Amino acid sequence: MSLLLAALGLLGLGAFLAPLGRGATGWMSWVSPGAALAGCAVGLVPAVRAVAGGTEELLVPWTLPYGSFHVVLDPLSGPFLLPILFLSGAAAIYGMGYLRPGGGERGRGGSWFFFNLLVASMVLVVVAWNAVLFLVAWEAMALSSFFLVTQEDESATVRDAGIVYLIAAHLGTAFLLVLFLLLGHGANSLEFDRFAAGAASVPAGVLFLLALVGFGAKAGFFPLHVWLPEAHPAAPSHVSAVMSGVMIKTGIYGLVRALTFFGPPAGWWGWVLLVIGFTSGVTGVLFALAQHDLKRLLAYHSVENIGIIALGLGVGLLGQAAGSPAVAALGYAGALLHVVNHALFKGLLFLAAGAVKHGAHSLHLAELGGLLRRMPRTGALFLVGAVAISGLPPLNG
Repeated sequence: MSLLLAALGLLGLGAFLAPLGRGATGWMSWVSPGAALAGCAVGLVPAVRAVAGGTEELLVPWTLPYGSFHVVLDPLSGPFLLPILFLSGAAAIYGMGYLRPGGGERGRGGSWFFFNLLVASMVLVVVAWNAVLFLVAWEAMALSSFFLVTQEDESATVRDAGIVYLIAAHLGTAFLLVLFLLLGHGANSLEFDRFAAGAASVPAGVLFLLALVGFGAKAGFFPLHVWLPEAHPAAPSHVSAVMSGVMIKTGIYGLVRALTFFGPPAGWWGWVLLVIGFTSGVTGVLFALAQHDLKRLLAYHSVENIGIIALGLGVGLLGQAAGSPAVAALGYAGALLHVVNHALFKGLLFLAAGAVKHGAHSLHLAELGGLLRRMPRTGALFLVGAVAISGLPPLNG
């Protein structure tokens, strides 16, 4: 757990020192992104241990009512924490070139402050073991990503995208507040390990629907996806990669974690997720086919891929409800595998899209012919991501 705390400390230090990089052109301009990269690198070690089956825990009481700094890194946190740290570290390296020194407060100081805060809050979300700590991290994640989305707020389109995102984020938070209040009231505690007892006093179907809407708004399930194709293209490309690749997966994590509180699932939960997954997948593909902006196309593909993850969760719930461990394991394993796969290839595609925008000064597909000859390395990397998103072996197939 000490390495995870060190990672959080480095990310916090990067946020604190971010204003010092404003307008700087020497080594000081790299302190904040360097701290983000170092924090991500340090955190990868405990993340790998968690994926391998290890569990680490830390409990530090604090003075907030019902609150504590209680964090647990377990095998469920690991498959989410690992891509968060890996992709965020890659995005930090990319951002060092994307946000050039001397870019001013908006270009550097503010951006790196909120970037470090976003990564730290995502880490806390997937290890928090107390509802107060979880909601604080959840809100910090929403606000930091909002300010990153609206970094170039001279554009009315960017401002509108930020407003839509903020409304959707807080709509989901409202449902989560109700969910945690019901669980906490029944358990007389806001510790996650007590929520199973609290769930016994509330109809499980009500809790499931609250979690589905609350976390589904962040994940981008249809029809709660409306913010996603607006916000992701508006953000700088390295931020788009993090938001689309890993931030929306915190919604999947929250839903899966909440399901562990509710006891044996009802069969209709799985059918609901299958319908949502199918609808999200088909809707995402159809809207993606109609796009002419590369980043907007990739954003709609994230809706599709979140739908694929929902299909896996639905199969897992149906298998669990039917008493079939093999079906449940296949469904859940497929969903978690796609969480990692999508983080890697969607992050790569958004970073490549940023390079295309920088080189061609456009993301309109009709204006991007012949780029493979002009940008062969970017084209080769984009091809790798395209093969993966198509589900072809040996990548995501």
